[in-house]
Amino acid sequence: MTGSFDKTSAAEWAEGVAFAMEAGMVQIPYALLKHYRTLRLTDGEMLLLMQLLAFKQAERNEFPTWEQLQARIGCTANEIGLYFSKLMKEGFLRIDTVEDRNSSVQFERYNLTGLYRKLAECMIPERTEQSDDDDILFAGKPDVLNGISESPPSEERNLFTIFEKEFGRPLSPMEYETITSWVDQDRYLEELILLALKEAVFAGKVHFRYIDRILLEWSRNRVRNAQDAKEYAQRFRGGGRS
Repeated sequence: MTGSFDKTSAAEWAEGVAFAMEAGMVQIPYALLKHYRTLRLTDGEMLLLMQLLAFKQAERNEFPTWEQLQARIGCTANEIGLYFSKLMKEGFLRIDTVEDRNSSVQFERYNLTGLYRKLAECMIPERTEQSDDDDILFAGKPDVLNGISESPPSEERNLFTIFEKEFGRPLSPMEYETITSWVDQDRYLEELILLALKEAVFAGKVHFRYIDRILLEWSRNRVRNAQDAKEYAQRFRGGGRS
């Protein structure tokens, strides 16, 4: 009697596990598991990428919230922000805005094309019989593969933390990407970004569009540092705007 019950329970358990595995299998590229250290990804960044793949494949969710990712990974919002910042800065990940053709509703999604390109670059030496000199171009050169070298983590953390303190909340992925873009693409100095934030706080307009307009206005008027910003403000308030 007991043996029969055990066999039945085992069969039911196995059937349930098989159903769960069939309904929720997620494909993780083997190249990612093999080369993530070569790409200088931390375990936390690796786990974040795997969770993004899991949300997309198993749940058809291409833009999970930070809360959902935190619950899966077991880390803080600040850690999630730092992971996203590095991954977007180094070209592993980007955020696309897409419009639904039927409803014309816009939505956001994470794009991992950059990650796949980097993995393909890592695989080239394994798939070719070219000379060693050609292989060196792709093997063991993380700075070349990643493009711009990573800024000191302490500086990034400081800049993001200051923004979160002034905003009174964690930054969103888009906001992290905006700050990263100011630094890496627009080449704004950190002191200028913080001055623009300060101006926005004083004006009571603490939002990214207003800060971006300040930085753009300064750029158009050749404001390059804190001293330039002070001189420009004096001219502007004195009616001598050029």
